[in-house]
Amino acid sequence: MVFMKKIFRLIKVHYHKPLLVFALLTLWQLLVMLFQVKEYIIPSPLSVLARIFVPEMAGKYHWLKHIYATFIEIFFGFAITAILGVFLAILISWSRLLKGIITPLLTFFNSIPKIAMAPLFILWFGYGIIPNILIAFLIAFFPVVINTVTGLNAVEEELLELVRYMNARKWQVFLKIRLPNSLPYIFSGLKISTTLCVVGAIVGEFIASTKGLGFLLKDSQAAIDTPPMFAGLLLISVLGLGLFGIISLCAKALMPWQKAE
Repeated sequence: MVFMKKIFRLIKVHYHKPLLVFALLTLWQLLVMLFQVKEYIIPSPLSVLARIFVPEMAGKYHWLKHIYATFIEIFFGFAITAILGVFLAILISWSRLLKGIITPLLTFFNSIPKIAMAPLFILWFGYGIIPNILIAFLIAFFPVVINTVTGLNAVEEELLELVRYMNARKWQVFLKIRLPNSLPYIFSGLKISTTLCVVGAIVGEFIASTKGLGFLLKDSQAAIDTPPMFAGLLLISVLGLGLFGIISLCAKALMPWQKAE
Protein backbone atom coordinates (compact mmCIF):
# COMPACT_ATOMS: atom_id res chain seq x y z
CA MET A 1 0.00 0.00 0.00
CA VAL A 2 2.83 2.39 0.87
CA PHE A 3 4.57 1.52 -2.40
CA MET A 4 1.39 2.31 -4.38
CA LYS A 5 1.04 5.64 -2.60
CA LYS A 6 4.61 6.57 -3.57
CA ILE A 7 3.95 5.63 -7.19
CA PHE A 8 0.75 7.68 -7.23
CA ARG A 9 2.53 10.65 -5.67
CA LEU A 10 5.30 10.41 -8.30
CA ILE A 11 2.78 10.31 -11.13
CA LYS A 12 0.85 13.20 -9.60
CA VAL A 13 3.96 15.38 -9.24
CA HIS A 14 5.57 14.70 -12.62
CA TYR A 15 2.66 14.06 -14.95
CA HIS A 16 -0.26 16.20 -13.81
CA LYS A 17 0.83 19.15 -15.96
CA PRO A 18 1.07 17.24 -19.28
CA LEU A 19 -2.24 15.56 -18.48
CA LEU A 20 -3.80 18.95 -17.80
CA VAL A 21 -2.49 20.31 -21.11
CA PHE A 22 -3.81 17.24 -22.93
CA ALA A 23 -7.22 17.63 -21.26
CA LEU A 24 -7.44 21.31 -22.23
CA LEU A 25 -6.49 20.56 -25.84
CA THR A 26 -9.09 17.79 -25.97
CA LEU A 27 -11.74 20.13 -24.57
CA TRP A 28 -10.73 22.80 -27.11
CA GLN A 29 -11.06 20.27 -29.97
CA LEU A 30 -14.45 19.06 -28.76
CA LEU A 31 -15.85 22.58 -28.34
CA VAL A 32 -14.73 23.63 -31.82
CA MET A 33 -16.33 20.51 -33.32
CA LEU A 34 -19.50 20.78 -31.22
CA PHE A 35 -20.22 24.43 -31.98
CA GLN A 36 -18.78 24.25 -35.51
CA VAL A 37 -16.60 27.31 -35.00
CA LYS A 38 -15.21 28.75 -38.22
CA GLU A 39 -11.53 28.04 -38.72
CA TYR A 40 -10.66 31.67 -39.38
CA ILE A 41 -12.02 32.55 -35.91
CA ILE A 42 -10.62 29.74 -33.75
CA PRO A 43 -9.00 26.72 -35.42
CA SER A 44 -8.95 23.32 -33.79
CA PRO A 45 -5.74 22.01 -32.18
CA LEU A 46 -5.51 19.28 -34.82
CA SER A 47 -5.68 21.90 -37.57
CA VAL A 48 -2.94 23.95 -35.88
CA LEU A 49 -0.64 20.96 -35.43
CA ALA A 50 -1.31 19.80 -38.98
CA ARG A 51 -0.07 23.15 -40.30
CA ILE A 52 3.26 22.47 -38.58
CA PHE A 53 3.86 18.75 -39.06
CA VAL A 54 1.98 17.85 -42.27
CA PRO A 55 4.08 19.01 -45.26
CA GLU A 56 1.07 19.22 -47.60
CA MET A 57 -0.73 21.59 -45.23
CA ALA A 58 2.33 23.63 -44.22
CA GLY A 59 2.29 25.14 -47.68
CA LYS A 60 4.40 28.27 -48.05
CA TYR A 61 5.28 28.43 -44.34
CA HIS A 62 8.83 27.15 -44.06
CA TRP A 63 8.77 26.57 -40.33
CA LEU A 64 12.38 25.57 -39.82
CA LYS A 65 13.62 28.77 -41.43
CA HIS A 66 11.36 30.94 -39.28
CA ILE A 67 12.08 29.00 -36.08
CA TYR A 68 15.82 29.24 -36.70
CA ALA A 69 15.69 33.00 -37.29
CA THR A 70 13.68 33.65 -34.12
CA PHE A 71 15.87 31.29 -32.09
CA ILE A 72 19.04 33.09 -33.18
CA GLU A 73 17.56 36.47 -32.25
CA ILE A 74 16.41 35.25 -28.83
CA PHE A 75 19.66 33.39 -28.10
CA PHE A 76 22.04 36.21 -28.96
CA GLY A 77 19.79 38.84 -27.42
CA PHE A 78 19.74 36.85 -24.19
CA ALA A 79 23.49 36.12 -24.29
CA ILE A 80 24.34 39.82 -24.67
CA THR A 81 21.81 40.66 -21.96
CA ALA A 82 23.30 38.17 -19.48
CA ILE A 83 26.95 39.07 -20.09
CA LEU A 84 26.62 42.84 -20.34
CA GLY A 85 23.95 43.07 -17.63
CA VAL A 86 26.03 41.24 -15.02
CA PHE A 87 29.17 43.15 -16.06
CA LEU A 88 27.47 46.54 -15.67
CA ALA A 89 26.05 45.49 -12.30
CA ILE A 90 29.53 44.56 -11.08
CA LEU A 91 30.89 47.93 -12.21
CA ILE A 92 28.06 49.74 -10.41
CA SER A 93 28.69 47.82 -7.20
CA TRP A 94 32.48 48.08 -7.46
CA SER A 95 32.84 51.86 -7.50
CA ARG A 96 30.70 54.79 -6.41
CA LEU A 97 32.19 56.84 -9.24
CA LEU A 98 31.15 54.26 -11.84
CA LYS A 99 27.75 53.99 -10.18
CA GLY A 100 27.27 57.75 -10.56
CA ILE A 101 28.18 57.54 -14.25
CA ILE A 102 26.43 54.33 -15.31
CA THR A 103 23.18 54.51 -13.35
CA PRO A 104 21.85 57.74 -14.96
CA LEU A 105 22.71 56.37 -18.41
CA LEU A 106 20.89 53.11 -17.72
CA THR A 107 17.87 54.98 -16.41
CA PHE A 108 17.87 57.22 -19.49
CA PHE A 109 18.02 54.30 -21.95
CA ASN A 110 15.42 52.32 -20.02
CA SER A 111 12.99 55.24 -20.14
CA ILE A 112 13.11 55.36 -23.95
CA PRO A 113 10.37 53.27 -25.62
CA LYS A 114 12.24 50.47 -27.35
CA ILE A 115 9.87 50.36 -30.30
CA ALA A 116 10.69 54.00 -30.96
CA MET A 117 14.32 53.01 -31.51
CA ALA A 118 13.45 50.40 -34.15
CA PRO A 119 13.46 52.90 -37.07
CA LEU A 120 16.98 53.97 -36.08
CA PHE A 121 18.15 50.36 -36.02
CA ILE A 122 16.63 49.79 -39.46
CA LEU A 123 18.40 52.88 -40.75
CA TRP A 124 21.75 51.82 -39.26
CA PHE A 125 21.68 48.05 -39.82
CA GLY A 126 18.94 47.46 -42.39
CA TYR A 127 16.35 44.70 -42.29
CA GLY A 128 17.58 41.49 -40.71
CA ILE A 129 18.53 39.78 -37.49
CA ILE A 130 20.77 42.46 -35.94
CA PRO A 131 18.03 45.07 -35.25
CA ASN A 132 15.86 42.38 -33.66
CA ILE A 133 18.72 41.23 -31.42
CA LEU A 134 19.31 44.81 -30.30
CA ILE A 135 15.62 45.36 -29.54
CA ALA A 136 15.51 42.10 -27.52
CA PHE A 137 18.62 43.19 -25.63
CA LEU A 138 17.30 46.68 -24.82
CA ILE A 139 14.01 45.32 -23.55
CA ALA A 140 15.54 42.55 -21.42
CA PHE A 141 18.80 43.80 -19.92
CA PHE A 142 17.50 46.23 -17.27
CA PRO A 143 16.03 43.57 -14.90
CA VAL A 144 19.34 41.68 -14.99
CA VAL A 145 21.28 44.79 -13.97
CA ILE A 146 18.88 45.76 -11.19
CA ASN A 147 18.61 42.25 -9.72
CA THR A 148 22.36 41.68 -9.86
CA VAL A 149 23.14 44.99 -8.16
CA THR A 150 20.60 44.15 -5.46
CA GLY A 151 22.21 40.75 -4.91
CA LEU A 152 25.75 42.13 -4.79
CA ASN A 153 24.75 44.67 -2.16
CA ALA A 154 22.52 42.34 -0.11
CA VAL A 155 25.34 41.07 2.08
CA GLU A 156 25.20 41.17 5.87
CA GLU A 157 27.37 43.97 7.20
CA GLU A 158 28.69 41.75 10.00
CA LEU A 159 30.11 39.33 7.42
CA LEU A 160 31.79 42.16 5.51
CA GLU A 161 33.32 43.48 8.71
CA LEU A 162 34.62 40.02 9.52
CA VAL A 163 36.41 39.56 6.19
CA ARG A 164 37.79 43.10 6.38
CA TYR A 165 39.17 42.23 9.80
CA MET A 166 40.84 39.23 8.14
CA ASN A 167 42.45 41.59 5.59
CA ALA A 168 40.54 40.24 2.62
CA ARG A 169 41.08 42.16 -0.61
CA LYS A 170 38.21 43.81 -2.42
CA TRP A 171 38.31 41.35 -5.33
CA GLN A 172 38.32 38.44 -2.86
CA VAL A 173 35.20 39.79 -1.19
CA PHE A 174 33.54 40.02 -4.59
CA LEU A 175 34.51 36.52 -5.72
CA LYS A 176 33.95 34.66 -2.46
CA ILE A 177 31.07 36.57 -0.85
CA ARG A 178 29.25 39.03 -3.07
CA LEU A 179 28.99 36.94 -6.25
CA PRO A 180 27.83 33.70 -4.53
CA ASN A 181 25.36 35.74 -2.50
CA SER A 182 24.01 37.40 -5.64
CA LEU A 183 23.43 34.17 -7.62
CA PRO A 184 19.72 33.84 -6.66
CA TYR A 185 19.17 37.47 -7.66
CA ILE A 186 21.09 37.03 -10.93
CA PHE A 187 19.08 33.99 -11.95
CA SER A 188 15.83 35.73 -11.01
CA GLY A 189 16.77 38.56 -13.35
CA LEU A 190 17.80 36.09 -16.08
CA LYS A 191 14.48 34.27 -15.82
CA ILE A 192 12.64 37.54 -16.26
CA SER A 193 14.84 38.47 -19.21
CA THR A 194 14.10 35.17 -21.01
CA THR A 195 10.48 36.17 -21.56
CA LEU A 196 11.43 39.76 -22.35
CA CYS A 197 13.95 38.59 -24.97
CA VAL A 198 11.21 36.59 -26.66
CA VAL A 199 8.94 39.64 -26.63
CA GLY A 200 11.72 41.86 -27.98
CA ALA A 201 12.58 39.47 -30.82
CA ILE A 202 8.94 39.17 -31.89
CA VAL A 203 8.41 42.93 -31.72
CA GLY A 204 11.49 43.40 -33.88
CA GLU A 205 10.17 40.89 -36.41
CA PHE A 206 6.86 42.70 -36.56
CA ILE A 207 8.66 45.93 -37.46
CA ALA A 208 11.77 45.02 -39.45
CA SER A 209 12.11 41.48 -40.67
CA THR A 210 11.48 39.24 -43.66
CA LYS A 211 11.67 35.99 -41.67
CA GLY A 212 10.99 34.68 -38.21
CA LEU A 213 7.89 33.61 -36.30
CA GLY A 214 6.85 37.23 -35.72
CA PHE A 215 7.03 37.93 -39.46
CA LEU A 216 5.03 34.75 -40.08
CA LEU A 217 2.32 35.93 -37.66
CA LYS A 218 2.09 39.25 -39.47
CA ASP A 219 2.00 37.55 -42.86
CA SER A 220 -0.70 35.10 -41.73
CA GLN A 221 -2.78 37.95 -40.31
CA ALA A 222 -2.66 39.74 -43.65
CA ALA A 223 -3.91 36.58 -45.37
CA ILE A 224 -6.56 35.94 -42.66
CA ASP A 225 -5.05 32.48 -42.20
CA THR A 226 -5.62 31.73 -38.51
CA PRO A 227 -4.11 28.22 -38.03
CA PRO A 228 -0.54 29.35 -38.84
CA MET A 229 -0.98 32.25 -36.41
CA PHE A 230 -1.87 29.83 -33.60
CA ALA A 231 0.97 27.56 -34.69
CA GLY A 232 3.40 30.49 -34.56
CA LEU A 233 2.21 31.43 -31.09
CA LEU A 234 2.67 27.83 -29.97
CA LEU A 235 6.23 27.70 -31.30
CA ILE A 236 7.09 31.06 -29.73
CA SER A 237 5.88 29.73 -26.37
CA VAL A 238 7.98 26.58 -26.80
CA LEU A 239 11.11 28.65 -27.47
CA GLY A 240 10.45 30.83 -24.42
CA LEU A 241 9.71 27.87 -22.15
CA GLY A 242 12.80 26.04 -23.40
CA LEU A 243 15.09 28.96 -22.59
CA PHE A 244 13.42 29.43 -19.20
CA GLY A 245 13.91 25.72 -18.45
CA ILE A 246 17.60 25.87 -19.36
CA ILE A 247 18.13 28.83 -17.02
CA SER A 248 16.28 26.98 -14.24
CA LEU A 249 18.51 23.93 -14.69
CA CYS A 250 21.62 26.11 -14.59
CA ALA A 251 20.34 27.73 -11.39
CA LYS A 252 19.87 24.33 -9.76
CA ALA A 253 23.34 23.21 -10.86
CA LEU A 254 25.10 26.35 -9.59
CA MET A 255 23.07 26.71 -6.39
CA PRO A 256 22.72 23.20 -4.94
CA TRP A 257 22.28 24.63 -1.45
CA GLN A 258 18.91 26.12 -2.43
CA LYS A 259 17.70 22.69 -3.55
CA ALA A 260 18.81 21.28 -0.22
CA GLU A 261 16.90 23.97 1.62
